[in-house]
Amino acid sequence: MRNFVLGVILTIVVLVLVVLGLALLGFLPTRANTPEPKIERQVAMSALDNSVERHAPRTNNPVPPTDENLIAGMKIYTMNCALCHGGIDRQPSTLEKSFYPPPPTLILEPDDDPEWHIHYVIHNGVRYTGMPAWDKTLSEEDIWKVTAFLSRVEKLPPAVQDYWKKATGTAPPEAEKTEHHDHHH
Repeated sequence: MRNFVLGVILTIVVLVLVVLGLALLGFLPTRANTPEPKIERQVAMSALDNSVERHAPRTNNPVPPTDENLIAGMKIYTMNCALCHGGIDRQPSTLEKSFYPPPPTLILEPDDDPEWHIHYVIHNGVRYTGMPAWDKTLSEEDIWKVTAFLSRVEKLPPAVQDYWKKATGTAPPEAEKTEHHDHHH
């Protein structure tokens, strides 16, 4: 049994050294403008989610989700996040296919993670992606405002939906669904 365990450990060490050697000799691809394999995306997303689950404090958002704060969060998103994650005009980012891995389109496919999870990712960034840590650029209050906005993209209050429509000429995701649904009755 001891020899078997040592054999497994030795095999893992050799594999790690081989991959490291291939990387250092320039054999592994480094291009950002190619689609990532599905398995790589699944592993990376699972690793990210599990890391956030393990490290992020379960903090409640200290910023109340008032119309004013949600509109401020929308503005912060537009100024700082939309270039990579897509604008509130419901258009995908022009840079979306320039990143490896591509950033999530947060307006077209709203995030369903809890606020503490979203806040942790914005605050700390994500290694080996284009996602920076915003803690040196945005105030803690602004990070929480954009967190509040992102966690409510599909369920914004009427005044915030109106602001969105006036600013872009398009409806927020859930508001649009509701309008289409109402036409059927």
